[in-house]
Amino acid sequence: MILAEGLVRAYTAGGRTLTVLSGVDLTVAAGEIVAIVGPSGSGKTTLLGLLAGLDRPTRGTVRLDGELLADLDQEGLARLRAEKVGFVFQTFQLLPTLTALENVMVPIEIATDRAGHRGDRNAAERRARELLGRVGLAERADHYPSQLSGGEQQRVGLARAFANRPTILLADEPTGNLDADTGAEVIDLLVELNREADTAMVLVTHDTELAARASRVVRLRDGQLAGAT
Repeated sequence: MILAEGLVRAYTAGGRTLTVLSGVDLTVAAGEIVAIVGPSGSGKTTLLGLLAGLDRPTRGTVRLDGELLADLDQEGLARLRAEKVGFVFQTFQLLPTLTALENVMVPIEIATDRAGHRGDRNAAERRARELLGRVGLAERADHYPSQLSGGEQQRVGLARAFANRPTILLADEPTGNLDADTGAEVIDLLVELNREADTAMVLVTHDTELAARASRVVRLRDGQLAGAT
């Protein structure tokens, strides 16, 4: 599902070149969870951005579900993300003016619009309510983010990430803003939803408990793979 080969990402500023990633190779199969760990500044988030097509590598290639990202323009990348990629963010990234239900419906409606046809709003709402029930928030569907706790907001984020039945899921510090007990609940949900959906998941984390639940742990140091288990 994910194939990255020879990824290099370098930035030039003030006549100096900073190489953030240096020859990274990574493969992730359907249903596999790969945790990227390492010290701050090691290139973890940069790697995640390259895998998502949010940034272009200086050298190297990324394929998502067989599609070479270098062959896609911005519209093509947006389409690919809308159809096949789910995201979970550390800061939740919920739209404050939308209810929990509406937040989960957003990616469904975006994907439908990009497909060029009118969607069935009732079907989108049923899917969103099903997922909110799945993460234990059926009774909070009409609440706004400001009315939800951090853990509840992240559970809405998980429901939103799986709304379009993605084949690939990318998560950036999904438990980073949660206390230990709430983080443990979110970890359980994330792993369980991923197992049911059979997605290929890459997550960046400093959470040792979350990393321990991964199929494989990839360690980045100074922009290079320092080892994997």
